[in-house]
Amino acid sequence: MKNYLLLFLILSMSSSLSFIVSGEPTPVNIGVILDMKSRVGKSSFVSMKIAMDDFYTAHPNYTTRIVFKTRDAQKKVISAAAAALDLIQNEKVQAIIGPQTSSEAPFVGDLGAKAKVPIVSFSATCPALSPTQSPFFIRTGLNDAAQAPAIAALIQAYGWRRLVPIYEGTDYGAGFIPSLVEALLGVGVNVPYRSIVSKDSADDDLLLELYRLKSMQTRVFLLHMSTSLAVKLFDQAEAAGMMDKGFVWIISGKLTSLLPSVAHDSIQGVLGLRPYVPVTTDKYHKFHKRWRREFRREFVSDDDDDDSTKLTTFSLWAYDTVWAVALAVEAAAPRDFTRVVSEGRRTDLSAIPVSKTGKKLLHEIKKTRFTGLAGDFHLVGGELNVSAFQLMNLHGKNEMNIGYWTPIAGLHRHLGKDNNGSYSASMESLGPVIWPGESKMVPKGWETPTSGKKLRIAVPGTVLPGFRSFLDVRTDSKTNQVIAGGFVIEVFESAVKRLPYALPFEYVSYKSSDGKSTGSYDDLVDQVTLQKFDAVVGDTTITAKRSGYVDFTLPYTLAGISMVVPLQNKQSKNAWIFVKPLTLDLWLVSLCFFVFTGFIVWVLEHRINPEFRGPPTNQLGTIFYFTFSTLVFAHRENIVSNLGRFVVIIWVFVVLILQSSYTASLTSMLTVDQFVPSYSHINELKERGLRVGHLKNSFVKGFLIKTWGFNPDKLVPFRSPEEYAEALAKGSQNDGVAAVIDEIPYLKVLLKDHCDYYTMAGQTYKTGGFGFAFPKGSSLAQDLSRAILNITEGDEMTDIERRWFGDQTNCLKQGSKLSSNSLNFRSFWGLFLITGIASLAAFCIYWIIFFYKNRNQLMSEIGPGYSLPWRLRSIGWLFDQKDLSSHTFRNAEVKDGSTRGTNNCPQSPLSYSTADTFGGGTPTTDELATPNSETPLHGEVTVVHEA
Repeated sequence: MKNYLLLFLILSMSSSLSFIVSGEPTPVNIGVILDMKSRVGKSSFVSMKIAMDDFYTAHPNYTTRIVFKTRDAQKKVISAAAAALDLIQNEKVQAIIGPQTSSEAPFVGDLGAKAKVPIVSFSATCPALSPTQSPFFIRTGLNDAAQAPAIAALIQAYGWRRLVPIYEGTDYGAGFIPSLVEALLGVGVNVPYRSIVSKDSADDDLLLELYRLKSMQTRVFLLHMSTSLAVKLFDQAEAAGMMDKGFVWIISGKLTSLLPSVAHDSIQGVLGLRPYVPVTTDKYHKFHKRWRREFRREFVSDDDDDDSTKLTTFSLWAYDTVWAVALAVEAAAPRDFTRVVSEGRRTDLSAIPVSKTGKKLLHEIKKTRFTGLAGDFHLVGGELNVSAFQLMNLHGKNEMNIGYWTPIAGLHRHLGKDNNGSYSASMESLGPVIWPGESKMVPKGWETPTSGKKLRIAVPGTVLPGFRSFLDVRTDSKTNQVIAGGFVIEVFESAVKRLPYALPFEYVSYKSSDGKSTGSYDDLVDQVTLQKFDAVVGDTTITAKRSGYVDFTLPYTLAGISMVVPLQNKQSKNAWIFVKPLTLDLWLVSLCFFVFTGFIVWVLEHRINPEFRGPPTNQLGTIFYFTFSTLVFAHRENIVSNLGRFVVIIWVFVVLILQSSYTASLTSMLTVDQFVPSYSHINELKERGLRVGHLKNSFVKGFLIKTWGFNPDKLVPFRSPEEYAEALAKGSQNDGVAAVIDEIPYLKVLLKDHCDYYTMAGQTYKTGGFGFAFPKGSSLAQDLSRAILNITEGDEMTDIERRWFGDQTNCLKQGSKLSSNSLNFRSFWGLFLITGIASLAAFCIYWIIFFYKNRNQLMSEIGPGYSLPWRLRSIGWLFDQKDLSSHTFRNAEVKDGSTRGTNNCPQSPLSYSTADTFGGGTPTTDELATPNSETPLHGEVTVVHEA
């Protein structure tokens, strides 16, 4: 066993040291399949040779060296497959770079999977072939599906809602369309038509197809085809007048990369996108100069146009692909080139040799990552990760960069500079564009079509009389053309005008040959599901049942069910009506503030105003009399203090407001009729067993029976507002109805001419409202919903309603009959707050002045050692005394010639109580000397008694 291991190690070391002994790297055959007569094939082959030289110049010590085994596919699928088979069987290649086109790639990929040989393509962009389907296929170029979100974002940014793709009928053309349509639908863009052209189409065939597209309404086209076919199509588009103003042409990534090198004057104002490549690096500029020199030396004659030597993105990807394969070959070190060959003939597919190192080489290629000429070379899932696209505006051979798109930042003018981490989908983020016809105005993307099918819009065949302002349908007897009008039709046609594309349609009346309606609204909506009509436009209510099989637009009317009832006079004539202008809470608060204000004024005036002095009962009467007399501004007492005047002025202002409001409310109650709804709730009608009206054939009947449990015998159907009004006038007891319950739009029609006697009352029960019905999945429902929102958010809907229903806000008679509610505290709490704060502020200021002015006497008589009751009685006794220093008493002394102790006013009641406290006489010396005695000691007691 040890001998075997030693032999194995010797053989391995000899293989590893062969490079050191011989001094030559091990050659590794790599197959190359290109269309050597095509521009992409020539330019890519030059890039690959330069890449191999640059790689081994940069890595001279590598032990392997790739050797190209080149085959020409001759633009044929069979030739490409034969070349791949030859390379695998005879050349023993370890990998194949190629093939060039998407048509050639599937079969070559299958051969690679069978032989376990990696197939590395940088130019087969069709999403139909992917590493998930062919495990040995690697894409080092663009997957066309990656550009679909960028195209969708571009269409969305310019506000176009429809796009027509024009593509060649090959795997390359058709494979991209599913990804494109999915991305467009994700941003609300429709694909109404797909134009498929043969890659061998003659000019006349192309011109015929373009004329067909021109007769349609869509003016936004996307080209995805080979370069030669695109050049022919643009020539015919110019001949058909489709390169003028109003048209939009967008080309996909491959065309944007290749078309400028072969373009001419017919390509003007075209938008394109291509993978972003950093072209400002020194490495790129050096390569570009060398590539042009090598390309001219090998392929360009003196007569060729200089534009044929323009470098394309595919040439850069070819360069990076060679580096990736060379790095992987060195990492995998495939020394053993022997194959497991099946028995059979060498031309038999079953005899394809299987590579022993293919899986390892495949793994090394997929994990290779470096910074190449085209940017970051990073394979994700076996495909090159293209993280950014450059948006171009093409004018012949000239290109103008207008911005970039990335999956994270969206559209931006500069890559990585102005996105601020936010996603942008606005055309304002892009640079200016010159459109076809040298126009700088963004095309709207559609025109009124000269031909094509018109939408068949079903309208109710029979309209109930009296509701023609809502919906009116007539048939012209001469032309047999359906003429529709009314509120519903004007809303629909206004919404259609706001669509970002033309919508040709015609109205079709839904009725039988005898002129009678052929069913209910449910039957009418069913016709859309049966594809007999394209849409239903009418007063169709959105319900859960109907939404199950059609798509509705957003409601264009106020949604809900309510009731209209007669107005009745609730004017009160009883003897206690004078208390009704104010609510109970306002009465109580007013009473409290009357007493509170009177008390505050008494406190402020008591010591200095003789009119606020006297016996207790007299002073209590003064408080109430003074404050309540302010109600009629008849108070006789003079206010002598500034604080008192301040409080009284604010209080009189509050009383003035209360009095005026009370008078106005009472006058209204006594002189104006007080009309209120006869019934305020639907349940009241049911409990009392009253008859209720509703619109004939309306779902409201079922709503009343199932939801509210109404007796069907109490439900009366009507056909017009006049019948409604007549039944309401009779009343429920006289073969009429007590109320009409219906959808709010119909009730508005009733109130338009009868708002003097009826009103809408009770709770509004939400419904779906009225909407337009379209087939399930129709984009028209979404587009019209946006248009309806634009109408309802502005003044247009109000104008439409006013034209058809009148200005119901000017129903003057009903406005004068609205019930007057009693005034409540919430309407006046601000006034009470003001007078309350003013009174409390004056009260506090008064006591501050009082304590400060009498601080010496208070400190000597109620200092430490006295009990709390003694202190309170002392303060109260001092407050009750006249303030002889007040100007009111000084003026009286001067006028009467009195001395300073004379009291010409009635004695305060507290003076009598004080004498009683001391046993009817002056306190003794012992009483005055007792600190804890409950008898207050004041210097002015003696003065008062002496007087």
